[in-house]
Amino acid sequence: MDHNQLIELFQSRGLIDRSLAQDIIDEVDHSGKEIAEILADFQVINHRDDVWPIVASELGASMVDLRDWTPPEAVLALVPAGTARLHGALPVQFDNTGLYVALVDPLNPQTVEDLRFAIGREINVVVAPDYLVEQKINECYGGEGKAMEDILSQLEIGGDSVNAADLESEANSAPIIRYVDLVLYQAIKEKASDIHFEPFEKDFKIRYRVDGALYEMAPPPVHLALPIISRVKVMANMNIAERRIPQDGRIVKQVGEKQVDMRVSSLPTHHGESVVLRVLDRSSVNLSLENLGLTPHIYNYICDTIEKPNGIFIVTGPTGAGKTTTLYAALRRINTIDSKLLTAEDPVEYDIDGIIQIPINEAIGLDFPRVLRAFLRQDPDRIMVGEMRDKDTAQIAIQASLTGHLVLSTLHTNDAPGAVTRLIDMGCEPFLVSASLEGVLAQRLVRTICKDCRTPYEPNESILSQLGISPHELGDKQFFTGGGCPTCGQSGYRGRCGLYELLNITDPIRELITDRAPSVVIKQKAIELGMNTLREDGLRNIYLGTTTIEEVLKYT
Repeated sequence: MDHNQLIELFQSRGLIDRSLAQDIIDEVDHSGKEIAEILADFQVINHRDDVWPIVASELGASMVDLRDWTPPEAVLALVPAGTARLHGALPVQFDNTGLYVALVDPLNPQTVEDLRFAIGREINVVVAPDYLVEQKINECYGGEGKAMEDILSQLEIGGDSVNAADLESEANSAPIIRYVDLVLYQAIKEKASDIHFEPFEKDFKIRYRVDGALYEMAPPPVHLALPIISRVKVMANMNIAERRIPQDGRIVKQVGEKQVDMRVSSLPTHHGESVVLRVLDRSSVNLSLENLGLTPHIYNYICDTIEKPNGIFIVTGPTGAGKTTTLYAALRRINTIDSKLLTAEDPVEYDIDGIIQIPINEAIGLDFPRVLRAFLRQDPDRIMVGEMRDKDTAQIAIQASLTGHLVLSTLHTNDAPGAVTRLIDMGCEPFLVSASLEGVLAQRLVRTICKDCRTPYEPNESILSQLGISPHELGDKQFFTGGGCPTCGQSGYRGRCGLYELLNITDPIRELITDRAPSVVIKQKAIELGMNTLREDGLRNIYLGTTTIEEVLKYT
């Protein structure tokens, strides 16, 4: 429902005053929660479902209980599936006074007029919780796949002859809004990390990334690219009239019981704007170090290191390797009442209570070095730097660690020893690096085998040789793969796990750093001292039956 309409209704009934109404509006805009949930949070009502009797009273309509209700086929047949989905309307009863429908948004008078026109019958509104109405529409008219077809059938809104201005006006039309909501809902339900809207000359692709692999949705007609992308930009508070330069925005959306943050990026291409939504799953910020799949040795080392009063701890790996999640898990462990934590991030991905988080904004000169210098005047105990990108950031981080602060940060390198040489290549003095660095954790994310279709198999010699293993070394070790089933979408994989490589900066390693030894030499020494490489951790996960040989070869 439109939250402004509902707030006006509560004000007119004397249930809230103007000041509280503004606070509620601000909370809706900031949190992205449903208005009914926020009214319950502010104790205006006891439970979110208490909204609906008030709405029914305002409309002079009766309440209906849909929980154990089964609609008669004859009544369902009066409203076509596409119309029911488009208007969020569930037919409940029919008599000589007209058709009784429960609406997702009963306060919108336009919906009743549109339904009356579309069906050619008198419409009477009854009231039920919106989530139950949505649920029953899905049950009665088929699941998401059918919903996509129904909405697409409603989307015949022109074609090549329609100009851009007319198509843009469709961005806020009911079919486009419903279609985009369905795309986002389906992708989030599949646990997608990214959603891609990609216009080409002859088609318009929508793809989403699940566990690191891209999957394509059924594509909409190419002439709908502009209104669909415009709709996404409207949701992200981006300028829909500007299509020549890249833009960034953010969408906060309630999906079922979960609140989902999406970071939106648009990029002008030859055939229109390409838009990518990065889905930020708030459940990952609640991960603890215990849930990351670390070996006992690495887990104990990280716990000891992040409790130290000073030094630098770096997590390294390519984009999408889970570095931020690991650092957040570490921050959660040391986020106690007796220590002050500051983070500089570009951008701030998740809000964490008790930690002061600063978003980097280079457009106004608020870059990492400037924020870090300001941090040191704020009396912090621990500092997290989103990424060490340049010499200035690295040098200030080193100075901060040498003056009694623990610094956590990330780098983009292929392995743990590579982080040392990267810092020196940036221009940091080797003796300062060796004095301040405590440890480097390299990591990758690999897909895990689906538990429902996991089967043992015998790998051939050529793939074993790529792993550097000969058949006679195997003994009784078993290998597993995913056969493919409905649970995992026939991919054989479901979920991801981490591979880790920990470089502990001991005295022999410090000597090599001071002597400017190349990363190959540092790596060889670390292996002698007991470091397990990413490949070795991959083998451990293969033997445990967690992942496949192909995944380990792909990422290590």
